[in-house]
Order: sequence, then structure tokens, then C-alpha cells
Amino acid sequence: MSDITVVHVVRHGEVANPDGVLYGRLPGYHLSELGERMAERVAEHLASRDITYVVSSPLERARETATPIAGAHGLDLATDARLIEAENVFQGKTFGVGDGALRRPENWKHLVNPFKPSWGEPYLEQVVRMMGALDAAKDAARGHEAVCVSHQLPIWTLRSFVERRRLWHDPRKRQCTLASLTTFTYQGDKVVSVGYSEPARDLVPPHLLAGAKPVKGKSKAFGA
Repeated sequence: MSDITVVHVVRHGEVANPDGVLYGRLPGYHLSELGERMAERVAEHLASRDITYVVSSPLERARETATPIAGAHGLDLATDARLIEAENVFQGKTFGVGDGALRRPENWKHLVNPFKPSWGEPYLEQVVRMMGALDAAKDAARGHEAVCVSHQLPIWTLRSFVERRRLWHDPRKRQCTLASLTTFTYQGDKVVSVGYSEPARDLVPPHLLAGAKPVKGKSKAFGA
């Protein structure tokens, strides 16, 4: 058996969210029609790969992204709660560019420490659970390839840790667009390289691409 194992960590596709809330871990948020197309694109992109294990966050948008990937390889879809979205105190609220959220006194107490961050799950806790999920997927597919479907912030935090960058960051600069792949290659039990690709880039709305200028009423946080 080869000592090389590849784990692709996929961010889910676009979500139907007409009210523009930060949905976080709330149930009931499913892929939009565009998101379903993104999921199919990722499945097509990975169809020829040696994938033997597919696992997803328990949230609907992640499972719906993972389903066509698993189907393309004749695999059952597993779930791992460690791949879930990061906790956020603003879950269920609108919290985007131009909506006045930063001017509301009741929100100030949650914004005092961006390094932890004070508004949600600490970055180090995200690293611990995501590394656990990644290692489990690596063990399940040892010598082959695995797919984990998760969410933007946990994926970016995991990558930042592996690449030895600081964990606090500008959310607008995350390189983790919808339906993207962050790929970790293991030699034995050690990560030896990290790659990134966007097989559905042409389907992603321009304001949701990494580095895009924020647009009033269209917060990137909604697609977490």
C-alpha cells in the first residue's frame, strides 16, 4: 500500500438564503439551484480520482454538496460533527456590510477581541476538531484519497495552522471560495503539501470570490 494519502477538504456550494442571515449552525439551510450545480461540478472534477471515503459536516448544505461526490464513487456518505461550521453569536442575524451591525451597542461586547475571536468559537478549538476529522479521513482512506465537506472558516483556520500562519485574519482575504478544494497530501501521518483549486469558479458570484470588494447587502459571511 502506498504511504501517500490525499484528503480534499471541500467547502459547500451556494446556499438558498433569501433573508440574508448569518445561518451558522442553524438547521434548514439547503443548497440553492446554483449550489447544486456547484456540487455536481465538484463531483465531476473528482470523478477520476482514487476516492475511497467521503465524509461531511452534519449540516444540510454540506451533506448536499457531498452526496453527488459520494455517488460518483459508489460510496456511502459518512458524517463527522467535527467538520461543522464554527459557532458564532451572530447566528440567525444579519451581520453584513452596510447593515449597521457594528454601530449597535449590544454587539460591541462581542467584538472586543478579534484574535480569539470573541464573537465565536476560538480558532484553536476549530484547529483541534478539524485536525481530528482530517486525520480520521486520512486513516479511513490510507493509501488512497478522501473527501471532507465542511465550511469556510474552519477550512481556512485549518489551512492557516498547517501552513504556520497566524490564525486571526481578515475574512475578506480567505482563499476558500464556494465549492473550492483545499487539498492536504500526507506521507504516512505527516502533511507534506497543501494545494488549492476552484473547479466551480465560473459559477461563483463575483462578490463571493476571495479578495472581492464587499458589496452592501451582500455579505460574504452568509455563504459560510
